[in-house]
Amino acid sequence: MVFRLIIVLFFFSVGVFSQEKFIKHKISKGENLSVIAKKYGVKTKDIEDANPNAPKVLKLNSVLLIPNTNKKNTVKKTEIAANTTPAATSNSGQHEVQEKENLWAISKKYNISVDDLKKANPTLESEDLKIGQKLNIPSNAIASTDNTKKNQKTEKPEIISSTDVEVVVEVKPKETKYLIAKKYGITVAELERQNPFIKGKLPVGYLLKIRTSKEKADQQIKDAAIASQTQVTENAVATSEKTTQNTEAAKPEIIPATSDVEVVVEVQPKETKFAIAKKYGITVKELEKQNPFIKGKLPVGYVLKIHTTKEKADAAAGIQTTPEINTNLSTPTQVADNSEVKRDTATVFRVSNHSDLVNQLIVNATENIGTRYRSGGTTKAGFDCSGLMICTFNNFDIKLPRSSIEQSRVGVKVGTEEAQKGDLIFFKTNGRRHINHVGMVVEVADGEIKFVHSSTHGGVIISSTKEPYYQRSFSQVNRILQ
Repeated sequence: MVFRLIIVLFFFSVGVFSQEKFIKHKISKGENLSVIAKKYGVKTKDIEDANPNAPKVLKLNSVLLIPNTNKKNTVKKTEIAANTTPAATSNSGQHEVQEKENLWAISKKYNISVDDLKKANPTLESEDLKIGQKLNIPSNAIASTDNTKKNQKTEKPEIISSTDVEVVVEVKPKETKYLIAKKYGITVAELERQNPFIKGKLPVGYLLKIRTSKEKADQQIKDAAIASQTQVTENAVATSEKTTQNTEAAKPEIIPATSDVEVVVEVQPKETKFAIAKKYGITVKELEKQNPFIKGKLPVGYVLKIHTTKEKADAAAGIQTTPEINTNLSTPTQVADNSEVKRDTATVFRVSNHSDLVNQLIVNATENIGTRYRSGGTTKAGFDCSGLMICTFNNFDIKLPRSSIEQSRVGVKVGTEEAQKGDLIFFKTNGRRHINHVGMVVEVADGEIKFVHSSTHGGVIISSTKEPYYQRSFSQVNRILQ
C-alpha cells in the first residue's frame, strides 16, 4: 500500500514538473515549427528536442510540448513595441519620397530649406529624387513637425500659403538641366515635368517656365542684376583704359566699320530655309545655328532672328517692293539657281556651288534616318522613297516629280563608274518591269555605291549596291545637279 502511494506521488510530481517546464500547443491550420517557435520565443530545435516522437510533417490539431521559458509576456511586449515602431520611425529623422514630391515640397513640409535637406542627403547633389527613396531629415525639422502635429489636435489643419511663382528662363549656352534645376531649388525630374519638351535635348535660347519659391526667384533676379552690373563695370573700365591709351598715343582710334545687323523675319507660306538663307546672304547651316528650333520643320508664321550685313538686310527689304536683281557678283553662297537646261527631254538643275549644295542635301536627307516608312508620305511623320527625295530637294527650292518613275526622267543618265554624291539611283524591285524605287547617292568608293532611301522594311536607312537584293534590282543612276 505504501509502495503504491509512493508511485502515485512520483507520477504526480513528474506531471507538475512537466506542466511547469512545458506548455501544450494545439497545431492550427498553416502553422509550422518556425511559426510556432517564433510565437513562443523559442528555437525550433528546442521544440524538436521536447517532442522527439513528433512526425516531421505536423498534423492538424495534434499537440506539441513547447519549452516554457517565461518569454510569452516578452513576446507580447515585443509585438506591442513593433506595432508602435512605425510611428516612432516616422519621427526618427527619415522621410519616404512619395509620387509627385520634390525637394521644395519636402523642405516646406518640415519647415527647413532645400540647402539643409541637401546637406543632410549629399547624394541629392548628383542624383534625382526617386519614389520610395529614404531621406534624412535634420533633427530641428523633426521637432517642428512634432509640434505641428500636437497643435493640429486643437487647431484646424495648417494650409501653407502658396508663395510659388512662375518664372520664364531663357536657356544660355553651356547651361544644363541640372544647373538650372539646382539654381531654382527643384529636381531635374520636376524641371522636365514642368517643361515636357526638354526631355531629350536642351536647346540654347529655349524659354523654360519654372515654378519655384518666391525667395529663389528673387535671389536669381538679384544675382542676374549683380552679374549684369559687374559686366557693365568691366566694359566701362576696359573702354576707359583704351581711351587712356589712345590719348597717351595722341592718335585717334579707328574702329573698323562693322555693318552687321539683326533682322526679325516672319516665315511666309511656301518659303523654305534655303530661300530665306539665300535672301540674307547666309547658309542654311548658319540660319539653323541662329535659330535652333527650325532644324526640323519651318512653320509658317514662325519669327526668325537673322544676323546679317546691313547691305543684305536693306537688299532683302527692297526685294518686297522691287524686282529681284541678279547678284551673282556677290560673295558666293550656297545657292541653287534652278536654271533648267533641256537635254534629251530631261531636266538638269544647274547650280553655281555644286559641292556645297550636295553636302547639304546629304546632311538634310540623313537627318531623317530612323523615320518610319509611310506610303505616300512626304513629312517626318513617315516617307516613301520618292517622298524622301521630294522633301530633301524641296528644302533647297529644287522641285522634283512625285513618283520614282517620273523622277527617273529628270537629269541625265550616267554609268555606275561615273556616279557621284548627290545623284539619284533607281531600282526595279520585286521583279517589276518598271522603276519603282529611288534613293540618293551619299558615297562612292571602290565600285560600291551607298545611298540613302526610305525602305518598306526599315524606313529611312543607308544601303549599298553590294547587297545582293539591290545588286539584282539596280536600274540606273541619274545626275540632276550640274
